[in-house]
Amino acid sequence: MGYSYGMLADTRQLITDFARVSTLAGVSVNERDIRHESFLAPHQNPKLPRGCYALYVFFSLTTDGSVVLKVGKAGPKSAARFESQHYLPGSCNSNLGKSIVLNKAQWTKLGISGVEETTIGNWLRNNTDRDHFFLSTSPPVINLFEAFLQCRLRPLFEG
Repeated sequence: MGYSYGMLADTRQLITDFARVSTLAGVSVNERDIRHESFLAPHQNPKLPRGCYALYVFFSLTTDGSVVLKVGKAGPKSAARFESQHYLPGSCNSNLGKSIVLNKAQWTKLGISGVEETTIGNWLRNNTDRDHFFLSTSPPVINLFEAFLQCRLRPLFEG
């Protein structure tokens, strides 16, 4: 799948395809129940709407074109995951900031000459775009949507 500069290409098709996958899984999500938004770099830390679940996608322009860095999920009990943890490597065991700081082999590809725990948050805000998909549903549907996006988008950093 190709990507356009500044945001994921054809998010409508991603939503349509996920709706089909959800039907096959027996949970039938209506396309109209998924709200999408994009934030271009530089961006501020987003806020998770109250009572909502979200899938988020970080991506950046690299030497190889636009690449998806991370796909993740958050819900009402994990808003910090959506809003701040990826920008603060010491905030939890696994997050995008920590993955980038520790994976120096990817720095050249990402156009990074050097980052550390204290600077990666600013690098992420200034050099990555984010796409969000919001749903009011159950955790199994969110888990399915996350797996679908990870398979479709093949992020550079996972786990």
